[in-house]
Parts: sequence; C-alpha cells; structure tokens
Amino acid sequence: MGSLNRATLIGNVGKTPEVKPLQNGSKVAQFSLATTEPAYTTQNGQQVEARTEWHTVVAWAGLATIVERYLQQGQQVYVEGKIRYRSYDNQQGQKRYITEIVAENIVLLKNGQPQQQGGYTAEQPPQANDWPY
Repeated sequence: MGSLNRATLIGNVGKTPEVKPLQNGSKVAQFSLATTEPAYTTQNGQQVEARTEWHTVVAWAGLATIVERYLQQGQQVYVEGKIRYRSYDNQQGQKRYITEIVAENIVLLKNGQPQQQGGYTAEQPPQANDWPY
C-alpha cells in the first residue's frame, strides 16, 4: 500500500501574497493562511477559546499567477495540497526549518461558496533548485 500526503484547508489570507519570478520565466507565490476553530463549551461546562493556526502556502507556475491576480488579504480560500518540510541555513549559519503547504488546488470563496466552478490547479511540480525562499 502507498502513502498519502494531503492537506485541505479553508481559511483567510493573512497578508497580500508575495510573488517572485524564477529564472525559468515562471513564478512562485507565498502567502499565510489563517484557519480558526471556533470557541465552544465542553459537556462539563469548561469554556474553550477560539484557536487560530497560521499556515504558509506556496503556489507555483500558473497557480502562482492566479494567486498574484486574485488573492487579497482577508479573502477566504480553499487550499488543497501537500505538506512539505524543508530546511535552510540563515545568514548567521543557523539551520532553520519550515513547514509549508504546496498548493495543488485553490478555490476562491465568498461567504463560504466558490466564486467560480472548479478552482485553479497546479500545472507542474516545482524543481528542487527553483525554491527561492
């Protein structure tokens, strides 16, 4: 049996996406996405506060162009993709670790409903040397 690496998120864009051109003429976009679990009360009466998680989402090629054109701070989106872990050395030579969602499908939402049918899908996977972050 194989394995599965899948992330499905619905949340709000945290800030205007950052888009960078690549040497091959393509683009990569990165944005933060906030997902919030609402507050609730347990059966024994304990109050549990709302909890917001922040996710870093990366989109490549044609999907990056869609992100650049249509995503804005605060906008609600549905993101489907893969979880990626990677590391890099910062300017001080310290190893830093990053967890990202590499988007394969993005659907723009309005009031929880898709703004158009089907959403946008990734055209091609990134190459290892394309990563500009």
